[in-house]
Amino acid sequence: MSAGQGPGLRVNGSLTIPDAELDERFTTSGGPGGQHANRSSTRVVLTFDVASSVVLTASQRRRMLDKLGAEVRISVDDARSQYRNREVARERMAERLRGALVQARSRRPTKPSRSAKARRLNEKKRRSEVKQQRRRPTE
Repeated sequence: MSAGQGPGLRVNGSLTIPDAELDERFTTSGGPGGQHANRSSTRVVLTFDVASSVVLTASQRRRMLDKLGAEVRISVDDARSQYRNREVARERMAERLRGALVQARSRRPTKPSRSAKARRLNEKKRRSEVKQQRRRPTE
């Protein structure tokens, strides 16, 4: 089953956005293609309002608002088929929401070890000696 099927948009194991919270509009895609492109509403614009969603927990909402803003909009006109564009739009929406929910690991500050400091200083000393050997000898 693809991301476009079922009773909502499955983001991850614990979050499914109900179809009622997704706004899906169809427009003509424009560009080359003649009468088919001019008359067929195959472009899909999928919108999710993060700020007013009822299925998000407080931490999920805060993380999404910080990373994506109050509204997430996906526009797809890759294929000639409205059905395929709908599938792609839903997949991209799920990927974007999934990415926003990933919590970055905090960096733990570290110090260089004593041996690493010694290696660095020895290398600096060696480079200094090499460069001194290149200089013109003093009389």
